[in-house]
Amino acid sequence: MNWKALYKRFFIWRKRHVSDRVMLLVLSVVVGLCSGLAAVVLKTLVHVTNRWLLQFNIPTFVGGNLLILIYPAIGILLTILFVRYIVKGDIGHGLPSVLFSLSRQNGVLPARNMYTSMVASTLTVAFGGSVGLEAPIASTGSAIGSNIGRFFRMSAHDVKMLLGCGAAGAIAGIFKAPIAGVLFVIEVFMFDMTATAILPLMLSAVTASTVAYFLMGNDLQFAFTVVGSTGLSQIPYYIVLGVFCALVSLYFLRVTDAVEGWFAKRRQSYRAGIGIVALGVMIFLFPPLFGEGYGFLTEMLRGSNVMLFENSLFLPWREKSWLVIVYLLLLILMKAVATATTIGCGGVGGTFGPSLIIGGLAGYFFCSLSNQLGLEPQSTANFALVGMAAVMTGVMHAPFMAIFLIAEITGGYALMVPLLVASSVTYLCVSPFEKHSIYARKLAERGDLLTHDKDTSAWQLMDMRKLIETNFVIVREGDTLRDLVEAIKFSRRNVFPVLTDDDKFLGVIHLDDVRQIMFRPDLYDTTPVVDLMYNLSEGDIVRTSDKPEEIVKKFKVGNRYNLIVVDDEGYYQGFLSRANTFSAYRRFVSELSEE
Repeated sequence: MNWKALYKRFFIWRKRHVSDRVMLLVLSVVVGLCSGLAAVVLKTLVHVTNRWLLQFNIPTFVGGNLLILIYPAIGILLTILFVRYIVKGDIGHGLPSVLFSLSRQNGVLPARNMYTSMVASTLTVAFGGSVGLEAPIASTGSAIGSNIGRFFRMSAHDVKMLLGCGAAGAIAGIFKAPIAGVLFVIEVFMFDMTATAILPLMLSAVTASTVAYFLMGNDLQFAFTVVGSTGLSQIPYYIVLGVFCALVSLYFLRVTDAVEGWFAKRRQSYRAGIGIVALGVMIFLFPPLFGEGYGFLTEMLRGSNVMLFENSLFLPWREKSWLVIVYLLLLILMKAVATATTIGCGGVGGTFGPSLIIGGLAGYFFCSLSNQLGLEPQSTANFALVGMAAVMTGVMHAPFMAIFLIAEITGGYALMVPLLVASSVTYLCVSPFEKHSIYARKLAERGDLLTHDKDTSAWQLMDMRKLIETNFVIVREGDTLRDLVEAIKFSRRNVFPVLTDDDKFLGVIHLDDVRQIMFRPDLYDTTPVVDLMYNLSEGDIVRTSDKPEEIVKKFKVGNRYNLIVVDDEGYYQGFLSRANTFSAYRRFVSELSEE
């Protein structure tokens, strides 16, 4: 069978009989099915492997389990070998690479991304790496959507849409939370909440959730019963919890940055060796850091701290309330370090799950401390769940996704008011210090981030290099008026850049400034061009490294029609025209608005 001919016939038939809109909706269901299956497979593999590994126990003379000192090293080494010898290249940087694809590559992701993050994160997390599966599975779902869209020759806009559908389906599938999946794409991927976008995203998320329910049953991630109702007297507690979670969020962001940055400066063999040892020791001392950590968090929500101290050297602390509170604080501090160490030394995973775990620990710690101090008694389970949403809000800048995720994975909306209060306070406290999510801030620094602000996005994402005009006739430093007159004969522009012999920029000559002497042959050989140059200021020159916003500011402030472009070493590149730049901006905004 000639597959190419069959594919071509199908494509022709589809174009004639199925509209692009209908095809997008059909493919969103297909993407949801595939991403949901991927989420189930990944979650099941890691869960089964975790349980199998933890059934073995080799106690040390000081207590604890020697094997959890070794398991993470095995997982990290297997991950490094997989990336180096099977993938033979970088598997990408998770969700930041997806965001970069949306802003700069029309949603195109390599086909291998449909499995590389899944396999690598399975190896890392199943053997105890202290990271989450959510970002890898969202990256996988995004790659599935992108490649399905390109296989069916969808437009660039629809490929981006299907990429978002894949991410929504992946998050919905792994948590059985379709609304959270949709809001994840809207808030983290910066999709606009329009009817055109919502329907495909929702179809994909609902399909993936249905697959997850069908294959994994109706159990919720954190099934629990809300203790009591939320009264006005409790609101101040949730406000203070929001402030505390903001501090925890900033700590998490700063620590992951610092630790990953430290590892990035070291050779791979060195950072792998140091990281494996450090991670093993941390997990040996604090077993709840092993893997994702949802198991012990679920038990905590049910009122038990057995798993919190299981195989731990700190088991004698379990019956002493103040020591339990200290242990919780240590876990909050160490979880951020363990997560960054896992990623920095070569493991593959995300910060989505760890932010949930740290949030749960923060809420539980805050409530336990409040109760221990003799204040109005509160439910530790309620505060732990609200803390999860608040820290996710601070880390990911996605308050609605965090709120509805907690509501969906607990099976109810009884905590909606506390969730709204704490998440809002956390967001307001974190925003002045971190303007972007953990996934987007480095892209924003480079000007590669697509945001909901179309005006800002247009200036950030426009490639100014493509607008540089080079059809100006140049003159050299040693030339005279005769050479300039000769250049004028062949030029259609009224500006002439003056360069050195090695192409460094010196200045410009305006035709209007030489009209009076250009018809005086007696001055041709005695007037050097450098004497005719226009006096330039820094506002007349831009560099190729300048951000688009800075270039636009120079156009507006100086009311200039042309700006000279040089590189960072002063070599001439060309001119930017005010008219062309703003015309390109209008086209770019129009394209973004259509999407």
